[in-house]
Amino acid sequence: MTQSLLDTKTDAFVALPPGEIRPPCKLIDRTHHVTEKVTQVLSLGADVLPEYKLQTPRIQKWTILHYSPFKAVWDWVILLLVIYTAIFTPYSAAFLLSDQEETAMQTCGYSCSPLDVVDFIVDIMFIVDIIINFRTTYVNSNDEVVSQSSRIAVHYFKGWFLIDMVAAIPFDLLIYRSGEEVTTTLIGLLKTARLLRLVRVARKLDRYSEYGAAVLFLLMCTFALIAHWLACIWYAIGNVERSTSARIGWLDNLGEQLGKLYNDSIIGSGPSIRDKYVTALYFTFSSLTSVGFGNVSPNTNSEKIFSICVMLIGALMYASIFGNVSAIIQRLYSGTARYHAQMMRVREFIRFHQIPNPLRQRLEEYFQHAWSYTNGIDMNAVLKGFPECLQADICLHLNRSLLQNFKAFKGSTKGCLRALAMRFKTTHAPPGDTLVHAGDLISALYFISRGSIEILKGDVVVAILGKNDIFGEPINLYALPGKSRADVRALTYCDLHKIHREDMLEVLDMYPEFCEYFWSNLEITFNLRDVCCSCYSSSIY
Repeated sequence: MTQSLLDTKTDAFVALPPGEIRPPCKLIDRTHHVTEKVTQVLSLGADVLPEYKLQTPRIQKWTILHYSPFKAVWDWVILLLVIYTAIFTPYSAAFLLSDQEETAMQTCGYSCSPLDVVDFIVDIMFIVDIIINFRTTYVNSNDEVVSQSSRIAVHYFKGWFLIDMVAAIPFDLLIYRSGEEVTTTLIGLLKTARLLRLVRVARKLDRYSEYGAAVLFLLMCTFALIAHWLACIWYAIGNVERSTSARIGWLDNLGEQLGKLYNDSIIGSGPSIRDKYVTALYFTFSSLTSVGFGNVSPNTNSEKIFSICVMLIGALMYASIFGNVSAIIQRLYSGTARYHAQMMRVREFIRFHQIPNPLRQRLEEYFQHAWSYTNGIDMNAVLKGFPECLQADICLHLNRSLLQNFKAFKGSTKGCLRALAMRFKTTHAPPGDTLVHAGDLISALYFISRGSIEILKGDVVVAILGKNDIFGEPINLYALPGKSRADVRALTYCDLHKIHREDMLEVLDMYPEFCEYFWSNLEITFNLRDVCCSCYSSSIY
């Protein structure tokens, strides 16, 4: 494997042996192409590898990568066809298939209705999708991309092949010319086998479950789709009951209300398909969301049993949807709830310890500013849950502006920058907050990234510092930390990066080649060290 990786680096166009399992490795070229971004957005697959685990595609001819743009677009096409199938297949099976239509199909052929032509195209697309799945790579349990045709076929046979195959069989094309009376009902039942593909779609759409708005939208669409299915079943029951009962079913009542009575001697008598479908959908929606209004009511035993089942389903869906909605709302306002809870703790602390008013106001203002800046997220607590190498990358990203704007850091290696980023601490200061008092030990070097501060010696403003200014002391010139000769106070809300003296010396000891360059290019805007005190302390030692 080592030799294979070396060969890959030397020659980017060497093809791997057929059927070889390709272990994921880091991309040599990390350039982000537009097609890759489109694939990430459009991809419906749950097993798409992250970009850094992918290598340059080397596959057999006529094999499709599961993370390719073509596969992403094709999955969306199949998804739209499955949605079409979920809506029109039950409707066609319940409302459009009839003995009269069966007779017409025998006389004018399969293209008798435009909807039949669309169904034929859908069947062809599903069969093509099966062929494509036999030539599409997959990721095994070891996070390896498998491109061998035989292994792809075995994996597909063990997975979704049976469901895809049953959903792709054109039953109406195979049996519609039989001429038997039972043919219509059989076609309607067999066409619903296409709905099996919804299981696969639900698995793919599970990746969007982390988004509250997407979950709410999917729940509402599921509710409407189930109501549509139940409306088709409700009509099918009424149609069967009309021929067996004493004309007391809901379809006969609908015909009386609309003045369109059924007459067995007249073909097509009774309410129109639109009237029947809208009424059935109205009944299922009213039964799912409440107990109904009574203007469309079940009369026969079969209709009453079905209505009981619809009410039970509606109760379960009601609980599921409203439970998810309440969870989504709580998630949306979780940040506000945490803010108020934390503010309550601060105020209880102030009240319990009887903090005077000026200090109390500073505490509350600092809390509000810190929360607006960090949103209540403790960065140190978050970083502890990640490995050290990932912590270094995160810290390097958080301190990128600091390391890019200051000349002293531009001559360092990436390893040195990662070590420095790990040791920098971010400090937020509200207006009027004193960062360093006169006489304090200068234990850190400060880099201002936002805001303005003033240097006070007594009551006299010695200097005003702003963005990209540095204050502290030149650590390399003194063996011991000195004392500050002035006060450092924030004029506005300030964000500062500070690194402690010991941490800076530790990093410079690890990278001695960078030490000289750093000190020669570091420009301290204001040296806080009290020279007199340092002379006195050095004379004592």
